[in-house]
Amino acid sequence: MSKPIVAIVGRPNVGKSTLFNQIGKKKLSIVDDMAGVTRDRIYMDATWLDKEFTLIDTGGIEIKSADKMLNSIKIQAKIAIEEADSIIFVVDGRAGVTSSDEDVGKMLRVSKKPIILAVNKIDGVNLEQEAYEFYKMGLGEPIGISASNALNLGDLLDAVIKTFPKTEIETRDEDEIRIAVIGRPNVGKSSLVNKMLGEERVIVSDIPGTTRDAIDTHFFMNGTKFTLIDTAGMRKKSKIDEPVERYSVIRSLRAIDRADVVLMMIEAPVGVTEQDKKIAGYAHDSGKGCVIVVNKWDIFPNKHDRSTNRFTDDLRNRLGFLQYAPVVYASALTGQRVERVTELVKFVAEQQSMRIQTSVLNELIRDAVAVNPPPSKKGKSAKIFFVTQADICPPKFIIFVNEPELLHFSYLRFLENRLRESFGFEGTPIKFFVRKHNQKDDDQ
Repeated sequence: MSKPIVAIVGRPNVGKSTLFNQIGKKKLSIVDDMAGVTRDRIYMDATWLDKEFTLIDTGGIEIKSADKMLNSIKIQAKIAIEEADSIIFVVDGRAGVTSSDEDVGKMLRVSKKPIILAVNKIDGVNLEQEAYEFYKMGLGEPIGISASNALNLGDLLDAVIKTFPKTEIETRDEDEIRIAVIGRPNVGKSSLVNKMLGEERVIVSDIPGTTRDAIDTHFFMNGTKFTLIDTAGMRKKSKIDEPVERYSVIRSLRAIDRADVVLMMIEAPVGVTEQDKKIAGYAHDSGKGCVIVVNKWDIFPNKHDRSTNRFTDDLRNRLGFLQYAPVVYASALTGQRVERVTELVKFVAEQQSMRIQTSVLNELIRDAVAVNPPPSKKGKSAKIFFVTQADICPPKFIIFVNEPELLHFSYLRFLENRLRESFGFEGTPIKFFVRKHNQKDDDQ
C-alpha cells in the first residue's frame, strides 16, 4: 500500500522547512531568513505512532505576487495540495493573521482536504491563548507550536495521523509483478505503457503534466501476470503555462510505493537530469527493483557502435546509487526493444526474490573477510560472527558483529559487491542491518 502524503504549506518565512526538518529529524531543507529560499519541493518518509507517511515540504505561497519564481512556487504548492491526503498549514504566531495567510487559507478550503492549522513561533506556556487569534480563519482548532524548539509537535502529529484514510488491505496475486513507470514529464511513459500493452489503453499527449491519477492495467506475457501502474493515468489535454519539471516527483511516490519493479525512464537526447536523480533516488530508497529505460534512442544523435557504452558510463556516473540496475535502450514510439523491457522486469523480480542458504552465505562472507579483513579503529577490529538473510524484495541481510560502529559503510559496500559477484541480485538494492552479537548467548 502507498503511504499517506502530508504537505506542509504556507506563505514564505513562517518556518515550514524548520518544521519539516524537525519531523523528519534530518537536515534536508534549506533553512534561511530569505523568503522563498525553498525552491524545490522536498520529500521524506516519516513515522509517528507506527503510522508511516510521506512528508512534502513546499516553497512559500504568495497568491498575489507577480514574481515569476514565486508564481512557479505557488503552482508547485497547488500540485502538492492536490496530491496530498492531509495538509499542515503553517502560520506565524508572532505576526498574527496576515492577508497572505487568509489568501492561502481560501485556497486550502477549496481543496476540501483535511487541514491542520499549525501556529508556529509560539514559545510561551499558554499555547492555546497565544494561538487564539487564528480561530477566525475558520480552519478548525489551531495548534500552537515552536518548530525550532520542537515544542508541541506531538500534538500536531497526533492531529495529522487522525486525518489519514483508513488502511484497506490490498488483495493481490502472489505471482503478480507490479510495474511502476516513472520519470520526468514527457519522457514517453504513457507511450511505453501503450507499446507494452499492445494497444492504446492510455491517452498519449505531448503536453507535459497531463498524466494525473494512477491507472492499473493487468496483462499476461509468457505465462506471467503483470500489473502496469502508469505513474499517473491521463487527463484531458489542457494548456500548461508554467514549467512542471519539478512537480513530477510527488506523482511518482504512490506508484513507486505500490510497485515491485520500477521502469526509470531517461530521455536519450536530454540525458540524466537532476529531476531524474530525485525520482530514481526515491525508488532506490524504497527498496524497489529497477530497470533503466533509455527512451527515444531512435532519435539519439550521432549513434554508432560505441554510443551505448558511453551513455551507460555516463548513467552509472550520474546515478551512482543505481549501479545494479540493468539498462535497455528503447523507443516507445517505434517499439524498439520494448519486449526486452518486460523480460528484464521479470528477471529483476526473480533476482529480488532470491534467498541464499545461510551456510552458503556465511562461507562467502568468511572468504571475503579472509581476502579483505574488516577495518580497525583505535586498535580494535570489527569481527563478523555470522550473517543471515532476513527478507526478500529487497534482499535484507543481518550482520552480527562485536561492535557495530566499527563496520564502516565502505566495508558494507565491499560485502555487497561480493554478494552481487556470487549471486547476481541484478536490478535490486541490497539492505544491510548491522547488529551487536551477544557472545554469552552462544555459551548458554
